[in-house]
Amino acid sequence: MSKYWNERLRALSPYVPGEQPKNQVIKLNTNENPYPPSPLVIEAIQQAGGEKLRLYPDPESLELREAIAAAYHVGPGQVFAGNGSDEVLAFVFAAFFEGRKPNLVSVHTEPASAFQDAGTSPGFPVLFPDITYSFYPVYAGLWEVPFRAVPLGKDFSVNTGDYLVPAGGVTIANPNAPTGMALESGELLRIAEYQGKADRVVVVDEAYGAFAFNTPPSRGTGDTNKTGETGISGNPIYGGTSVVPYIQGHPNLLSVHTLSKMGALAGLRVGFAIGQEELIEGLCRVRDSFNSYPVDRLAQAGAAAALRDTAYYHETIRRIIATRERVSSALKALGFLVLPSQANFVFARYPGKSGAEVFAGLRKQGILVRHFNKSRISDFLRITIGTDSQMDRFLEVCEELI
Repeated sequence: MSKYWNERLRALSPYVPGEQPKNQVIKLNTNENPYPPSPLVIEAIQQAGGEKLRLYPDPESLELREAIAAAYHVGPGQVFAGNGSDEVLAFVFAAFFEGRKPNLVSVHTEPASAFQDAGTSPGFPVLFPDITYSFYPVYAGLWEVPFRAVPLGKDFSVNTGDYLVPAGGVTIANPNAPTGMALESGELLRIAEYQGKADRVVVVDEAYGAFAFNTPPSRGTGDTNKTGETGISGNPIYGGTSVVPYIQGHPNLLSVHTLSKMGALAGLRVGFAIGQEELIEGLCRVRDSFNSYPVDRLAQAGAAAALRDTAYYHETIRRIIATRERVSSALKALGFLVLPSQANFVFARYPGKSGAEVFAGLRKQGILVRHFNKSRISDFLRITIGTDSQMDRFLEVCEELI
């Protein structure tokens, strides 16, 4: 720890990303899409390159925002674009959650009933699950935002009632990571309506939302539906639990997305948020205090092309969900406990063996999954859904290990 670091930096516990191996392995540890992006994406990136790279990109990302707006049936003014959903989430914590003065940030472990006046107390704790995307406490530490990690249920589900309490705001990943479990949109709207009474922002991180179905969706062209009620057969981007169709009636609700998973663009780093204009304006104010040209020219072009090719992504999402359900059933048949996933991964453990032991056994056979050495989930593994052939090999090795 350097003597030149300030106290904020010293207090940070940075997020640790999944391993990116250099050697040849079956890589099921970082929730990347196993299929390539749409050919239209490659074409758009090629056209955006060349001599034009000497020019700054559009600071407003207008073409990209228009493509997002068209795909999600909102206005361009209701869309914010950034470098992956991680950057968007960092801006969210800076824009909407109150921080405290240096040295006063705290992690609250008291029950929610211990907190009272959410409407007038700066730095009142933001709520998010204790088992969720581990970047949330990092952002809270960076911006000195007090937070309370709300325990998941014994079955790893989110109890909506835990968030119907005074708070400084709420952030929920839906489907949750690393569990893969999801709430219905109606439950999230209950939270938004309660927190809206105190003008608190509710952020729904829908990074895995496009995969939120219990069974593979039917094949189709993906004609859109403004309510989202028909799911992927109506819109291959919404997913089955998205709050996007309800943004208009909830001014404190913000939906955050990434193209890393659904769009197979993890290497391009494009994320976005959808909400009413006053929330989007707040994110723009934070962005323009850091970098007024955040999304580069190639990323804007490629992401816009991906969002226009809904038929292509309808099919890749359908394939991933079908494989997820097949793998879940196969793991259960082998004796694994598998949580009900609506993401592009499954969360599972084998009774009688530690997560570290199964992780090491898979790694030895050239299969890399994600192991979290944390309380309550240390025996679980998060397994990204790969191609059918990759998952067949994974299941073969699992059978050998047990």
